[in-house]
Amino acid sequence: MVHANLYQQLCSFRNLELAYKKARKGKRNKKSVQDFEFNLETNLLQLKHELETGTYKPRPLKQFVIRDPKTRLISASDFRDRVVHHALCNIIQPIFEKTFIYDSHANQLGKGASKAIERLDIFKRKVSENGRLVNHALDNNMIVGYVLKADIRHFFDTVDHSVLMGIIKRKIKDQNVLRLIQKILGNHRTQNFANYTGKIQDPERGMPLGNLTSQFFANVYLNELDYFVKHELKIMHYIRYVDDFVLLDKSREKLGECKSGIYNFLKTIKLELHPEKSQIYPLNKGVKFLGFRIFYNYKHLNKRNIRKMKYRLNGFESKLENREISKEDIQGSLVSWFGYAQQANTYKLRQQLKFKARSQYQNKKEWRC
Repeated sequence: MVHANLYQQLCSFRNLELAYKKARKGKRNKKSVQDFEFNLETNLLQLKHELETGTYKPRPLKQFVIRDPKTRLISASDFRDRVVHHALCNIIQPIFEKTFIYDSHANQLGKGASKAIERLDIFKRKVSENGRLVNHALDNNMIVGYVLKADIRHFFDTVDHSVLMGIIKRKIKDQNVLRLIQKILGNHRTQNFANYTGKIQDPERGMPLGNLTSQFFANVYLNELDYFVKHELKIMHYIRYVDDFVLLDKSREKLGECKSGIYNFLKTIKLELHPEKSQIYPLNKGVKFLGFRIFYNYKHLNKRNIRKMKYRLNGFESKLENREISKEDIQGSLVSWFGYAQQANTYKLRQQLKFKARSQYQNKKEWRC
């Protein structure tokens, strides 16, 4: 099914107002959000007019490098542009999500990292015959199942705009929507900036880390890989979270064939399998996936993730003083992280962080997380 008359819905005041509410979530203390909100109706009507007349132009991206410890270039859109991103996704995301496989877990309602970890636990038990052989394997150093753990080399820097637009055009025929998507991609392109290595990026490739549209387009683009793995390679136990994915099977040889097949397929959509980060190894060595190292009967939370959360907790103080964040935002961030971390043996760590948060940010009794 193709969709040809979407732009009027996208430009409606009701859709833009909903997009604004989504874009401001967790960011209401930021000056850019408050400035937009101060003349909310005027700003939304101005956006509506620009979209309807084709005069809308995204503002330049603000760029900064983070090291956590991996160095990444983040490109942040202006708040009014983030409203447009949400308005676009409100209309086209439901169209594409119907085509996504069940085990595509990033940036979708009801999915997420925790759900992906839960599915990995299920697949791990199935590959090891519901754990029937696991204890015997642990006692006798016997291998029960293998995993191909892989990701795509510099995915967000190398997404090919023409390939992405070709995929989108299979479903979307509304030329105004297509032009808006090209403007959003082109905003990344026209700045012609150097990435964090100092190398000038190909103007026809790449999407900015940090945009809602980039996360959504990543799922659209890599849905091609999902269908190849499920329908061509016929792999039952496959999970993808953005460009990070795993395949599980009893046979190392089969996974080796899958790795070769994926390597060749990715070339057809102008991507490359990461050579160092795409390896096959026994399940009893533990699967490194989404911040955990997952064994048959237990999980470890990566030390890097613990350091990152402690660093964020320390940084909340200055943001609170500058009114960039509220106590409720801090609490919400911690609750979310605790929900993620409790999948591993982290009880003592979570208690330590709760105590630190209470002593640092609250007048203590009303704090709950």
